[in-house]
Amino acid sequence: MSDHTTTSRFIVRRLHPALGAEVRGVDMRQPIDAAAFSELHDIWMEHMVLVFPEQHVTDAEHVAFTRYFGEPEIFHQKIIKSERVKEIFRVSNVDESNNLMPPDDPISQQLSLAQFWHTDSSYRQSPCTGALLHGVEISRSGGETQFTNLYQVYDVLPDLLKSQIEGRKARHNFGNMHVLKPLKPLTEDEKAAMPPVWQPMVRKHPVTGRKSLYISPIYNDEVEGMTREAGQKLIAELTAFAADPRFVYSHRWETDDMLMWDNRCTMHQVTPFDPAERRVMHRTTIVGQEPVIAA
Repeated sequence: MSDHTTTSRFIVRRLHPALGAEVRGVDMRQPIDAAAFSELHDIWMEHMVLVFPEQHVTDAEHVAFTRYFGEPEIFHQKIIKSERVKEIFRVSNVDESNNLMPPDDPISQQLSLAQFWHTDSSYRQSPCTGALLHGVEISRSGGETQFTNLYQVYDVLPDLLKSQIEGRKARHNFGNMHVLKPLKPLTEDEKAAMPPVWQPMVRKHPVTGRKSLYISPIYNDEVEGMTREAGQKLIAELTAFAADPRFVYSHRWETDDMLMWDNRCTMHQVTPFDPAERRVMHRTTIVGQEPVIAA
């Protein structure tokens, strides 16, 4: 495929050999018909990460567009969920009173963990399908969002690593974030809402049928049939392999970019940025419809 493709409705520009495409011809403030949605969904399945520039949307319009792809998730922690629009997950170092938060604020501390590779909601029995992230105020000192193609990672894994993950599960524990950083303790209700789950380390995509690696390093604390130390070493080796630039698209934000990714075949992380610089990103998350399919 060439770098540019024009469909009947959209202009698509490939952003990286592994994954990622810019899509023009979408106005998220307007409804889309079934044929346009089908075409857009096919583009998403091919490229995994889509960038929609110049989307001047309100939070309500952001949520409404998300509903074409599924039900928006309501996050289980109050500290990050928007007080104004419950479906919005605030990835922001600015509070809802428009004040810049210090780096040691509990919300800033938790969001800083996005600087580690992860897949969203992997600690749920049915993890999310994907997410849409709106660049409301962007950073210039860093804050790029990086994605890795876990189809390709799995396909070319060295035999030794591949043999260690075939037929195996890893544990995904929301509480593991508290091991990585001294965060605000979870409430008993939050712990009860998100007990650890075991997920297959090789998954099958329910739409494409392709196999991919499935790990989420900020949540993985154990690997089936291994000591904790050996399991964490394996997760670290897999993460390092997946971070190879040949698999990774790094998105440099522009204001009002909307970024959409398929959570079932990618991992992502944010590059560090100056905490004195405002960064306001609003995310919706598409509720998963089914448990992970072991491949």
